[in-house]
Amino acid sequence: MPIQVDVAVLGGGPGGYTAAIRAAQEGKKVAIVERSQLGGTCLHKGCIPSKALLRSAEVYASLLHADTYGIKIDREAFKLDFGAVQARKEKTVEQLHRGLIQLIKKHGIEVIYGKGRIVGPSIFSPKSGSLAVELDNGEMESVVSRHLIVATGSRPRQLPGLEADGVHVLTSDDALKLEALPETLLIAGGGVIGVEWASMLSDFGTKVTLVEAASRLLPAEDPDVSAAIAKALGSRGVRILTGATIQADSLVSGDAGVTITAKIGETQETLTADKLLVSVGRQANVESIGLENTDIAVKNGWIKVKSTLQTGEPHIYAIGDVTGGVQLAHAAAHEGIFAVEHLLGLDPQPLADHRIPRCVYSRPETASVGYTEEQARVKGHDPVVAKIPFAAIAKAIVQGDTEGFVKVIADRNSQDLLGVHMVGAHVTELIAEASLAQYLDAVPWEVGSSFHPHPSLSEAMGEAMLAINGKALNF
Repeated sequence: MPIQVDVAVLGGGPGGYTAAIRAAQEGKKVAIVERSQLGGTCLHKGCIPSKALLRSAEVYASLLHADTYGIKIDREAFKLDFGAVQARKEKTVEQLHRGLIQLIKKHGIEVIYGKGRIVGPSIFSPKSGSLAVELDNGEMESVVSRHLIVATGSRPRQLPGLEADGVHVLTSDDALKLEALPETLLIAGGGVIGVEWASMLSDFGTKVTLVEAASRLLPAEDPDVSAAIAKALGSRGVRILTGATIQADSLVSGDAGVTITAKIGETQETLTADKLLVSVGRQANVESIGLENTDIAVKNGWIKVKSTLQTGEPHIYAIGDVTGGVQLAHAAAHEGIFAVEHLLGLDPQPLADHRIPRCVYSRPETASVGYTEEQARVKGHDPVVAKIPFAAIAKAIVQGDTEGFVKVIADRNSQDLLGVHMVGAHVTELIAEASLAQYLDAVPWEVGSSFHPHPSLSEAMGEAMLAINGKALNF
């Protein structure tokens, strides 16, 4: 007897489980089909475990500079226990996983663990929509729904010739399982993942070389952000090669480590390290989920969706990483909410990709929302810019961490808030104010005129907003 529900969700990551919860809140019968564990990549192989490791690295780096705060430590007795660091990471993930399971139970959502595949037709659709699920014990289950949401996520992209072996050539998934820290590491890819791992492992004491094909690190971010991160990592001994292309066919790996050639302009350089981490983006999990049984189109490896997140099958939606859009957990969650509200006919507000906050949890952190200066000009705006360094903020001085800035971009004529870009301690916590300001169409003087407690890092946001009109009070 098939399981019949109103909404079925294929994939239990942040997008999938958020969609399921939203549908359950509206009184719908919901089922999640998940091949592994609830929480998806974010909880088990991405956001959470990597941030747990980054937190340990931050604490370790802080202790190494404890004398700055008048605290003397015994360097001889002071050591890093990487096994304990990994154990803390696992404990953090498990705690959140248990909480998520209870949350799903609370909402009465059925979870079927197994490999789901779209088949058809179903009793609700003349074409397709039901799911055949191969359970972990080898048996088959059928799930029939009025609406299906595909949220199968993504996995680390691999390069031909640089396929991961989990020992010498690693993906970020493999790096999370390291039992010991490498003395040297070569990272191919200076985007978000590459920068976070470079920051983390350099703080742990690994000698890191970071190679990026573009002309700067974090090429999708504001150039000022890229420059600040390059300077910060460089000051901690990270070697950064930009405009450099790894020559995959030159890779030699073995017990002695890895050796590979990088082309930098017209020159070539041989690079060696204990391990190579390949962090060159993600690819969608579109294989073996039955798309060939549907009218769902796949373009450049990603499921093609309309602005409503509907696929070529109107009753089937796709959300999150699998669509190739903004590949962030909170973006997937909001897309899940949008998809459910659309299929329920609730007329949700359209999603705007540029208003989704982007965060990098390196040391220092970066956080951005909206357009860069270049993007604003391309959109036809006449941007005016204000920039306040954290060195001018009392709380940053108190904390002993004055690195970074808050940069605000507005339209010169309309005063519309176009973008906010930050580098510094805890800026990933500050970006929500800028996101809310854009959501409410607030202009900079309104944000700057609201209360920002003293002393707090949030004062940098208020000052930068006031500075757009030359009204900064403390800089």
